Amino acid sequence: MKVAIFSTCVVDLLFPNVGQAMVEVLERLGCETSLPTNQVCCGQPTYNSGYHKESNKVFYNEIDALLSTDADYIVGPAGSCVAMLRQYPHILKDNPDYSKKAQELADKSYEFSQFVYNILGVVDAGAQLNAVATYHRSCHMTRLLGEKTAPFALLDNVKDLKMVPLPHLENCCGFGGTFSVKEPEISKQMVDEKVDSIISTGAQVLISADASCLMNIGGRFSRRNENIKIMHIAEVLNHNVDASRIRYKNQPTTV
Repeated sequence: MKVAIFSTCVVDLLFPNVGQAMVEVLERLGCETSLPTNQVCCGQPTYNSGYHKESNKVFYNEIDALLSTDADYIVGPAGSCVAMLRQYPHILKDNPDYSKKAQELADKSYEFSQFVYNILGVVDAGAQLNAVATYHRSCHMTRLLGEKTAPFALLDNVKDLKMVPLPHLENCCGFGGTFSVKEPEISKQMVDEKVDSIISTGAQVLISADASCLMNIGGRFSRRNENIKIMHIAEVLNHNVDASRIRYKNQPTTV
């Protein structure tokens, strides 16, 4: 199975370790990966700021870049950014040059954990992490992609990892891309509320499938001197892996 990596701006520029972990997990699970070099940004920041026409060139570039390979699927490490790719067909529905290509892109684009669990059918990636952790469910991945199951199912099978439910799981972390820049005081109150909820769990590690959320929450941890580690789910699934423990759906558990 051939997979093109949708690197996303935040991971490419700030969390390259997440991209590396994602590739290592996918290749361990039998995928052949490639990284389209001309990709830049999905266009979400400008589009959500109201620059709709101005964002079209960014959309065209991303479509051409990600479809430049013969990959069967396109996989990204952020539910928010993948959700943006899924919106391209609606945005470009009246564009004769890009409407079909936008639909092709959307049809084979998946967030990392969603792809591992739903497409590859993996329930146990063979990872091990001795820690108490909680999971932040990002808004766009939940509400736009509609994915609520995959990350939890995969984390439930990480050896020695104790997952603690996060109170007010549905609440936003306050990042929202340009929202945190335009409304910094409101954003600060939202992330403080999120941090308080995380602290109440007693977790040593905060896990999420969106690096932008981890960046925002992790930044607040730092400013409040909170000793809580942030980890992307790809990093968790790539931690202390025993490949003999990898297990797929409908595969019996061996003792």
